[in-house]
Amino acid sequence: MNRAVVHIDMNTFFVSCERLTNSELNGIPLIIGGGERGVVASCSYEARRFGVRSAMPIHMAMKLCPQARIMKGDMELYSRLSHEVTEIIQEQAPIVEKASIDEFYLDITGMDKFYGSYKWTDELAKRITKETGLPLTFALSVNKTVSKIGTGEGKQKQNLEIPEHLVQSFLNPLSIRKIPMVGEKTFQLLSRIGIRKIQTLSEMPAEALQRMIGQNGIELWKKANGIDNTPVEPYRERKLISSEQTFPEDTIDIPMLNTVLLGMVEKLAYQLRSEAWLASTVKVKIRYANFDTETMQCRLQQRTSADHILTKTVQDLFDKLYQRRMRLRLIGVTFSGLVRGTYQIDLFNDTEEMLSLYQAMDRMKNRYGFDAVMRCAGASFKPNSKNEILKRKP
Repeated sequence: MNRAVVHIDMNTFFVSCERLTNSELNGIPLIIGGGERGVVASCSYEARRFGVRSAMPIHMAMKLCPQARIMKGDMELYSRLSHEVTEIIQEQAPIVEKASIDEFYLDITGMDKFYGSYKWTDELAKRITKETGLPLTFALSVNKTVSKIGTGEGKQKQNLEIPEHLVQSFLNPLSIRKIPMVGEKTFQLLSRIGIRKIQTLSEMPAEALQRMIGQNGIELWKKANGIDNTPVEPYRERKLISSEQTFPEDTIDIPMLNTVLLGMVEKLAYQLRSEAWLASTVKVKIRYANFDTETMQCRLQQRTSADHILTKTVQDLFDKLYQRRMRLRLIGVTFSGLVRGTYQIDLFNDTEEMLSLYQAMDRMKNRYGFDAVMRCAGASFKPNSKNEILKRKP
């Protein structure tokens, strides 16, 4: 039996959410972002016609489209509407994976026997738009890669169904940039040897591609040939992410305690970004030598996954909480109130330099491991896997 995998993309999600609450924003170039040195979190199709794109510096976007209206954005609104969409999908789809705040994968294999996979998906899409007012695009195909590429090609045009026998003819004329795992560096490397279309890439020997770019070369060749066996992972909402450190000996060494806290924050913030989460609540926990345990938490003004915001919050909470000057046996940090969101969309008030720094550090960690690059202040922190606590809803 052929798989039937749907990719749903909520079109210009942040923009669409804002237009729901303010009809005056309809039809105008709109940019969601913040600050002259900030970045574009999302933009309307009217702005995209001028070359504006997500993650572009705001000052560059304004040069391309000076008539655009810039809005800071409302993560609470976006989170609430994303939750509404999620509930509708989960109510009807057998297996749902929430890839981000505005993207979903659905495995509806076998649905064609009873109803027709495309018809079922089309009616689900119409229900989502009717009940939430939000536009979307979907594509139905045999795996996650092809369906995701399909939504990219279908936006502003039509929803697509790409059956197995048409997968290769659909992929062949497209640019290799359309493959999700192809970044700018890989595109430039392949372009230098004349590989710019997916067809050319699919016809290249897989072994040669592996020698050129490593193990990812095999995966890239598979995707170019429409091969992707990655399962749709059932969505289970994470409640919190936390880390605790129990010391071999009770301590009152404040510099060391601050170092451990900073290391925890850096590790947890990296995990938030890696899994596309934003946190709204920060909690610090301490346990004294006599086993008295105290906690203190606060709610952030804006959900984030940025180290510098989370670090300052944790330090402030620790300074307020640790007043007895008794030796400590344990400290911990918890981030909760998590919602889906990609890294750049959270940095409405940050500079493009700060965004570039985080992206560069995350790329190094992804490639060489978490310890590959760390801030000096938290470099001595060695996370203990026994103390890592990850809780999900049952």
